[in-house]
Amino acid sequence: MSDFSENLKLACSTRHSISEVCRNLGINRQQFNRYINGCARPSPFNLRKIAAYFQMLPDDFSLSAQQFRTKISGIFSNSPSHSEFILSFFNAELSNIEQYLGDYQTYHVSPSWPDFIICSFTRIRQERDWIQVKSIERIYDPVDEVQQRSKYSGLFSMSRNKIFIVEKSHRHPSIIAETILQPFEMHQKKYLKGLTIGVSWKHDNMPYAARTIWRKLNKNTNIKNLIKKCGRYSYDSHELPEPVKKYFAADTMKNDILT
Repeated sequence: MSDFSENLKLACSTRHSISEVCRNLGINRQQFNRYINGCARPSPFNLRKIAAYFQMLPDDFSLSAQQFRTKISGIFSNSPSHSEFILSFFNAELSNIEQYLGDYQTYHVSPSWPDFIICSFTRIRQERDWIQVKSIERIYDPVDEVQQRSKYSGLFSMSRNKIFIVEKSHRHPSIIAETILQPFEMHQKKYLKGLTIGVSWKHDNMPYAARTIWRKLNKNTNIKNLIKKCGRYSYDSHELPEPVKKYFAADTMKNDILT
């Protein structure tokens, strides 16, 4: 068995199980077993990902078994803090991430506005080691003369073929929302569909979960005009794209909010 496979096996022993390692890395267990058994070596991309996961450098896995044992023992004698462990989930070392960067019109339903679909604006971009998410929400209720303007900032990650986004409100720091989306389908690169979990600013701040759909915009889209379109729309509004209206069919979606 090579030094690489021995070193990888030793690194995995610092975790609860190899299955956990594979889940966190997003690498197929069968392929990972080939690395451990010395039948194959990971690609440069996967090697960088494996090394980063164990807080090491790719070249460290080419050290002799004794050198590697000494180095990894030093690392895990000073294990990362809980916050560092959580933040490692949001690092920018993600494959196929470029296709999700850009601007979106996002649509969701909320218990605060039960008879409407809420349209917001979201931008996903890479900033150094992070995939950042920024959202703008603007709603005006002419009847009750309520004007709601909110900004959110958050982080983006992918795991096990799902997109995870966690955002925090600028105006109300205690408000945190999480969105889970299904990646683009093979023949459809325009819409992301999923679930948003948050807290309603009405109804005693009750938590809720509701479906959401994100529409990716072209690069030459006028962003100012799109932000102006943020607001609430009736389920049959002619201003909503047809795929959005079908997704939020009025007869099935008005009561599709879990609180």
